[in-house]
Amino acid sequence: MYLISVVIPIIVIILEKKGKNLSELLYMSLAKFYEITGNTKKAKEVWLLLIDQYPESYIAHRKLAEIYEKEGGMRKAIDEYVKSVDLNKKDYDSYYKISFLLNELGKREDATVMLKNLLSKKPDYKEASILLGDIYSSQEMYKEALNVYTAGLRYSPNDFDLYYNMGMVYTMLNDFQNAKMCYEKAATINSLCYHAYYALGQINLIEMDLDEAERYFTKCLEDKEQEPDAYYKLGKIYMLRGDHDNAVKFVNLAIELDNTYIKIANQEPIFIPVKSKFQMPIIDEEDITKRKTSHTKKEKKAIEHLDKTYKVVGKLNIHKLRPSTKTLEDRDNENIREF
Repeated sequence: MYLISVVIPIIVIILEKKGKNLSELLYMSLAKFYEITGNTKKAKEVWLLLIDQYPESYIAHRKLAEIYEKEGGMRKAIDEYVKSVDLNKKDYDSYYKISFLLNELGKREDATVMLKNLLSKKPDYKEASILLGDIYSSQEMYKEALNVYTAGLRYSPNDFDLYYNMGMVYTMLNDFQNAKMCYEKAATINSLCYHAYYALGQINLIEMDLDEAERYFTKCLEDKEQEPDAYYKLGKIYMLRGDHDNAVKFVNLAIELDNTYIKIANQEPIFIPVKSKFQMPIIDEEDITKRKTSHTKKEKKAIEHLDKTYKVVGKLNIHKLRPSTKTLEDRDNENIREF
C-alpha cells in the first residue's frame, strides 16, 4: 500500500519534472522488450501506437525508421528519419541514413546535397566523407572525390578507409605514384588488407618492378580469397623472367583453386609457349564456376582498370625486360659485393 500510494506517485512526479512521460516510457519499454525477444512485428505495432499517442516522440520515429530500413521499406524509412531529424537537429546519424538511402534509391543528387550539408555541420563524420567520395567516384568526378577524402583526413589522419579509397581514386586517374603511397599507408594501418597488397602488386607489375610485384602478390597468398588471383599473377611474373617451370606451377595452382583461369590463361599471349603444360581438367564451359569475392563495385573497377593498363603498357615495356631467374637472395648478395 505504501509503495502504491507514495513511492509510485513520487516517481511519476520526478519523471514529469524531467520532461518524461510515464505512459511514453511504458510504451518504449514494451517495444524494446519485443525487439529483444525478436518480435519485430509487435515492436513496430507498439512504436506506431506510441507515435499515434505522442506524434513528437523522437525515439519512436527513429526506431520505426530502423525497422522499416531492415524490412526494405526505404521510402518509409526515409520519411521516419526525416521526422527524427526535425525533432532532433543534432541527430547526425539519421541525417546520414537519409543520404545513404537516397543514394540506394538512385537519387544521387539529393544524397550529395544532404551529405554536403551534413559535412558542413559535422566535418569529422567519416562515413559521410566516404559515401560522398563514393558518389563522386561513381560519376567519375575523381578530383572532387579526392577533395572530400583529403578533407576527411584532417579529422581522421590515420584512417584506413580514407587512404584505401584515395588509392582507388588515384588509380583511376592513372596517378600510380600517389596510388601506391595511399595503398601502402592503408596496408600499414591494416596489415590484413590484402586488397591493398593486390593493388600494389598490380601497379608494380605495370611498372615492371617484378621483385616488388612478387613481394606483394606473395603476401596475398595468405588470404584465401586473393590466393588464386595472386598465383596467376605470380605465374605471369615468372613467365616474364623466363622461368617457365615456375610460371606453369603457379598458373596450375590458380586453375586448381578457380577453374575460370583455364580460359583466362589460354587467352593470355604470354603463356602461349607453355600452354600445353597446364593441367587443365576436362570441363564443359557451362560447368565452369567462379568463387564469390567480397570486392565492391569500385574495387572491381580499379582492378579491371589496372589489368587494362597492364595490357597496354606491358606491350610497350616487355621488350625492355631481360629474362632473369635470379632470386631475391642472389640480387641481395650482388648488392653487398658491390658495396
